[in-house]
Amino acid sequence: MVKLSDEYIQKVIVNGNVEHNQTIQLNPYDEKWPALFEREKERILKILKDKALMIEHIGSTSVPGLMAKPIIDILLVVEDAGKEEDYMDDLCRHGYILRVREPDFENHHMFKGPDTDIHLHVFSKGSKEIEKYLLFRNYLRCHADARQLYENTKKELAKKTWKYVQNYADAKSEVVQKILSDAIQENKTNQE
Repeated sequence: MVKLSDEYIQKVIVNGNVEHNQTIQLNPYDEKWPALFEREKERILKILKDKALMIEHIGSTSVPGLMAKPIIDILLVVEDAGKEEDYMDDLCRHGYILRVREPDFENHHMFKGPDTDIHLHVFSKGSKEIEKYLLFRNYLRCHADARQLYENTKKELAKKTWKYVQNYADAKSEVVQKILSDAIQENKTNQE
């Protein structure tokens, strides 16, 4: 995983300043998080209809028992994330705000929600990131040891002051990569 420079972070941010300059808030797992995801999923489906090829709850709030930043991460797969006209206007008309545009990273786009603290991550069908997100989530759901390792890492790093939240995410990358490697290996074994 690549550590993102401050210059890159500033380049891909849209609609506002993202400097954080504080510690990271982690909350105990909240049983309401899945319901918040489901509500948001229904809203996105009503807006985008068949343009939404897949909508999944990802990130730490999707893993029962795991402490998390109280932000619902959602994966939205569209035909081509680079064709912003196919989905962006519809989302923005309903209160979603584009915050990240990364044409050099799988055409990743990230929106904030209209009334719920969410990060809506948009990728194109076939993006390699889709499988990574799902394997990582599913592995954490099924492996208490990996979940504990990840939580311990997050708790330790959350105590530090971070200029950007992305710096905190980058600092977790070694542990994330280890867990993802284990998840990929398990997935290969299960398919044999």
